[in-house]
Amino acid sequence: MENKEKRGAFSGSIGFVLAAAGSAVGLGNIWRFPYLAAKDGGGVFLLCYLVLALTFGFALLTTEIAIGRKTGKSPLTAYGAMHAKFGWVGVLACLVPTLILPYYCVIGGWVLKYLADFLTGAGAAAAADGYFTGFITGIGSPILWFLVFLTATVLVVYKGVDKGIEKLSRILMPVLLLLIIGISCFSLTLAHTDAAGVTRTGLEGMRVYVIPDFSGMTLGRFLVVLMDALGQLFYSVSVAMGIMITYGSYVKKETNIVKAVNQIEVFDTLVAFLAGLMIVPAVYTFMGTEGMSAGPSLMFISLPKIFEAMGGVGAVVGTVFFVMVAFAALTSSVSIMEAVVSCVQDRLHADRTKATLGVGAMALVIGLVVCLGYNALYFELRLPNDSVGQVLDVLDYISNFVLMPVVSVATCVMVGWVLGPRSTIEEVTRNGERFGREKLYVAMIKVVAPVLLLFLLLQSLGIVRL
Repeated sequence: MENKEKRGAFSGSIGFVLAAAGSAVGLGNIWRFPYLAAKDGGGVFLLCYLVLALTFGFALLTTEIAIGRKTGKSPLTAYGAMHAKFGWVGVLACLVPTLILPYYCVIGGWVLKYLADFLTGAGAAAAADGYFTGFITGIGSPILWFLVFLTATVLVVYKGVDKGIEKLSRILMPVLLLLIIGISCFSLTLAHTDAAGVTRTGLEGMRVYVIPDFSGMTLGRFLVVLMDALGQLFYSVSVAMGIMITYGSYVKKETNIVKAVNQIEVFDTLVAFLAGLMIVPAVYTFMGTEGMSAGPSLMFISLPKIFEAMGGVGAVVGTVFFVMVAFAALTSSVSIMEAVVSCVQDRLHADRTKATLGVGAMALVIGLVVCLGYNALYFELRLPNDSVGQVLDVLDYISNFVLMPVVSVATCVMVGWVLGPRSTIEEVTRNGERFGREKLYVAMIKVVAPVLLLFLLLQSLGIVRL
């Protein structure tokens, strides 16, 4: 407890749940979930995601929070405290947020740029062909907005756990939820007639989004959708990034982890669903099924065009949308940075000020390289999963497609087979709580999760191709 007090703690269960939900509800849910749902046909992806969230996601989320609270340490040192031979996993778990933080803040800067455009009445310009490419390939503007976003992240983390992270989450998460619900409802009211005279509505788009269509679905295609949903869970519940171990280390011993995990699951799944509901029907309405294959460009290229097509109301909706995305991005970037700061504090015994400034300086240097990766330092590198990437894509591939599955597989092996699931179960029920999904947890952590994760890793490495 002495270490926990020195590093800070959440004031209570509500603060922890909101902070954890704020971490989970970021660009992964608001940006990545909708474009994957659109790309993978909507309903089938949604079904796979929901099943995995309640099984795979639940198991890893519970495990990481339990490890954090049991050890009271950052991910860098928590694994070694659990078992000496697994200390190397802590190094990788710390490396993941270290790599993610700089490029996440760069993307956060892109969000702020678009928010500024809509606030100043330049939303129409943002919808023009080539606008996004012109912006990110510039030098001054991307760096400026990256610095603004990074500064905001550093300031919140500098304030500490209760006065910074928890306070921010208590304010932004309710507002964020209201904004998402509002835009989702508006999206369902949309209707548009294209040049060919075909009229599509938001309600039709909702059916595409929520009703699984297995017609023509091959086993290979289904596995692609399943692996996309599995990969999305890393972003959605913030596992394998060291974040939940860090936040778990700030949780008081009397907090009901079982209840907290259930609340985080509900909040995260609800927001992910609503994120898809506010974007997929709108894309379908104005662009049809062809627009649903836009991929990562959905937020910065397709949506501004949709807002422009809405007419006068589009400027208001676009502004509200990017306010919401900015909130979501900030709560997540704060959690990513906190994971790294906590590692620095544990390893170097530095105070929060020095650790925060040091990590901020590191993120600044790498982030500048990421910004320049679209102009002065531009290159194209073919990655093992057959994608072609620049600096940002390479960092994303290493952290999300390689290190995160490795960390998760190792975590499953350590808890499922070396220490035994009982090590987690005892921690989450230490106050006499009932662990209703205990049998499911044991099956997931010992067998199902490691098998799925290993398959995902082999696919990412290009060893297994679908």
